Amino acid sequence: MASDRYLQSGKFGIGHMSGGSIEKGAKVAGVINEAEQQNLTEAAFQIQQLLEQLDKSYPTDTTAGKMTIATEAIKQIEANPTLMARLMSAISAGGVSALDAFLNHPAASFVIGALQDWQETKGR
Repeated sequence: MASDRYLQSGKFGIGHMSGGSIEKGAKVAGVINEAEQQNLTEAAFQIQQLLEQLDKSYPTDTTAGKMTIATEAIKQIEANPTLMARLMSAISAGGVSALDAFLNHPAASFVIGALQDWQETKGR
């Protein structure tokens, strides 16, 4: 009877496999956590949408405008416990730099700075 379960014991390595097959007796460890990746992607998408919505009301061509957009975004994130929890989970799993890689907005660096501060404050 075939089974989708594999028992693992002893030493095993972690790496990336593209194609090929797992042979009998091979020891396998899952590396990619798709749920964490999806959470990170969704959190970044929500922040990106929020920033794009706010840049309709505030200028992005000045530092003060970017800071205003970031401040408003941070206020909205803080007021949304679900979004805040998703962001903290995404940051814990992938780090602030992973979230930063998804964002493409002039005010993103200010929001990332706030997220780094939240992460450091939470870690204390």
